[in-house]
Amino acid sequence: MSDIRINSRYAKSLLGLAEEKGVLEEVHQDMLLFSKTIGENRDFSNMLKNPIIKHDKKLKILKAIFSGKVHPMTISIFEIISRKNRESFLAGIADEFHSQYNVNKRIEEAKVTTTFPITPELRAQFRQIVERISGKSVELTEVVDEDIIGGFILQIDDRQIDDSINTKLKELRSKFSKNPYIKEY
Repeated sequence: MSDIRINSRYAKSLLGLAEEKGVLEEVHQDMLLFSKTIGENRDFSNMLKNPIIKHDKKLKILKAIFSGKVHPMTISIFEIISRKNRESFLAGIADEFHSQYNVNKRIEEAKVTTTFPITPELRAQFRQIVERISGKSVELTEVVDEDIIGGFILQIDDRQIDDSINTKLKELRSKFSKNPYIKEY
């Protein structure tokens, strides 16, 4: 079975169970905490993927790190996944849970790339644009990339609004490379 299917099935099951038990928000925060921990600690991520480390040892480490900080249902999921020897999928499951949570709550994920950190006023304008396009509430991710020179790139799902200076320069360069006065054969 592919990684995507495994992640999706576990995330969907966890989402359904958390919603049924009325602890969806708590489990969502736990999954965000887990994703943040994985992102900030490469050794922890490598430990979960390491086939040499025994599964019971991985579970002990998970419990040592997250006990008392996460909901008991999250610890139970760690136990189930550990019993199935699938700890290496935990990061993907957490990410997929977040995606499915957003679909469930009708939250649109959008990413805005600018050359500088955006102001609260600009953030509000980008949120309004995304809300108008998608009809959903917005989770906005901000990225600073000086390579775009100026302007912005707004990505909403599979759509992209590219109003960067870098792109406009490339378009202009392309137009100048074609000379309408020289006959092509």
